Amino acid sequence: MKINLPDRIKGYIFAFIAVIAVSNVYIFSKAALNEATLAQFGTYWFAFGVLWNLIFAIQRKKLRNLSTFGKNQFLLLFVVGLLEILATSFFFLAIHTVPNPAIVSFIGNVNPVFVTILGFVFLRERFNIPELIGMALAVLGAFIISYQGSEAIENIFIEGTGYMILSGFIYSFSTIIAKKNIQTLGPSIMSLSRTLHLFLFSIGALWYLGESIHISSRAFWNIFIGSGLGPFLTALAGYQALKYIEASRASILGSSKGLFVLIGAYFYFDTFPQMHQIWGGLISISGVILISMGKIKFSKQENKKPLIK
Repeated sequence: MKINLPDRIKGYIFAFIAVIAVSNVYIFSKAALNEATLAQFGTYWFAFGVLWNLIFAIQRKKLRNLSTFGKNQFLLLFVVGLLEILATSFFFLAIHTVPNPAIVSFIGNVNPVFVTILGFVFLRERFNIPELIGMALAVLGAFIISYQGSEAIENIFIEGTGYMILSGFIYSFSTIIAKKNIQTLGPSIMSLSRTLHLFLFSIGALWYLGESIHISSRAFWNIFIGSGLGPFLTALAGYQALKYIEASRASILGSSKGLFVLIGAYFYFDTFPQMHQIWGGLISISGVILISMGKIKFSKQENKKPLIK
């Protein structure tokens, strides 16, 4: 029996799937990066990602859509691919550098701040009070999480914080482009293109650095499981969610990923953040929720405005 769900419910379901999937990405990628270099990791991780996406695209007969694409569509895929290479590289550098993946996840809650600012600069979107308060809380939370109390300027924040900030900033550009073109390009093609770009970059890095393709069996299985959750399920479910709900609504659910990572890291690595980092994470989550609620409030106000004939 086929169940017809409202688009908003579909959007929330896909967004929640993306949250669970990306939470596990932090865990399995950290486990794999403990035993493999970044280039080795990326080669296997995104090779599997291309495979999962390709199987899905063929099964759903999405590849035929490429025949209708013009130069502009392929250029968009290329630009998004380059942005994803930069953002994802810095993301996994942060995972590799920071001991506890939950901390990386909490710092990542500053990403909606970048998206909001870029929306103001490029899309002429306006701020409201909840968004401004939320942005302040997200930044404050990230500061509390990253701060380690050193008197030396270069050691004020924990190592790896800069990688995550750079990743979030670059990823924000990719998010805005994806949102504007998701209906034209389609989630399956965008997800496949993103993963293919990252795989080709990883192969190039492995060759350039002269590193071996061989990795341990434990790293392989962590990559195998994580790649199904990361390059495939997270990206695909995330793009599907954007088809049905606003990015701000998806962000509300997305802000909770740090809690899932926190639990997973405790059971998988037996590590737990310091108390001030947990408080900082909760503050950053509340900031993301306020930003998202502010955007939803603004959207409702715009929809209530009478049409001028």
